Amino acid sequence: MSINRNTAPYPTIEPVFSRFAVRGSPTSVVRREEVTPPAVNPPVAKPPPPLLGLRRSVAGLVPGHYALVAPAGLFLLAFIVLPFILLAVASMNGPRGWPSAFNYQQIFALVSDPAAGRIFSGPYLQVLGKSLLVSAVTTVNVVVLAYPLAYYIAIYGGRHKTTLITLITIPFWTSYLLRIFSWKLILGYNGILNAALLKLGWVSQPLDFLLYNSIAVAIALTHAWMAFAVLPIFIALERIDRSLLEAASDLGDGPMWRFLRVTLPISMPGVIAAALLVFIPTVGDYVTPALVGGPSGVMIGNMIDTLYGRADDPHLGAAVAMVSLFAIAALIAGLGAAYLVYRAWRIRP
Repeated sequence: MSINRNTAPYPTIEPVFSRFAVRGSPTSVVRREEVTPPAVNPPVAKPPPPLLGLRRSVAGLVPGHYALVAPAGLFLLAFIVLPFILLAVASMNGPRGWPSAFNYQQIFALVSDPAAGRIFSGPYLQVLGKSLLVSAVTTVNVVVLAYPLAYYIAIYGGRHKTTLITLITIPFWTSYLLRIFSWKLILGYNGILNAALLKLGWVSQPLDFLLYNSIAVAIALTHAWMAFAVLPIFIALERIDRSLLEAASDLGDGPMWRFLRVTLPISMPGVIAAALLVFIPTVGDYVTPALVGGPSGVMIGNMIDTLYGRADDPHLGAAVAMVSLFAIAALIAGLGAAYLVYRAWRIRP
């Protein structure tokens, strides 16, 4: 029976085997069959992700992806924001009740010296200024010493990068107090350094200015916070695209200009992170000044500890802590604004 191609209700196809049939053979007869259009299946619903139920359960409290940061946010609210509020409330409690600015008046009070004919700031601001200076010197020392070390590990470390990073963290396997006490053995009057100087004949008697001053505090803090600066700088250097350095070399830059124009600007976020990680904690450090600082190496943390302890004046101590906090925040904000202005000036058209 023949099929009229013009009246076929559906398109026709030719079996695959007919294309390879030998002409004149029984299989060379072309057969064409009617083909029905394929049925359209309804879309199958995908199973919900495993965390969808959890996300829907907390959607009423924290919408969307903010549920992921809710635990950390609650932790910060309970142990940072709430204590900060309590500290601010305590700082406003004076002899006549709350609120009172009596504690802040004591902090910002000026002291006059009629004999010298000068007016000085109070002891609290003096100690705060010295603490900021010691922390700034410590931060500069740490960054200057940590950057070459991180640069060597990132550029020339090769397959030994993990081993070198592990060696840097070895001092942190011991107690912080033991590391600070070791500097007392090194810088003390009968310490290792004085013994070496006497043995070499460079001094006739032991030096007594190596310990119990701000210099000893800066040296001990530099050693204690070195690894905290190496790691962020190393991560920033590790992410630098080496093709940028090759392009700078092709354009005629030597090693120095290649470092100043490519490596240092790209690694600057790591340097800033390292500086913040060192500067902020060292301002309020009180263990190191108490062990190697002595009376002349007292920092703001020691003063706050004294006000809360032996002086039994927690309200004044809270006010000193609030002033220190705002001074650090203002200093960091000023430096950040200066850096943003400098970047805008560099990338100007």
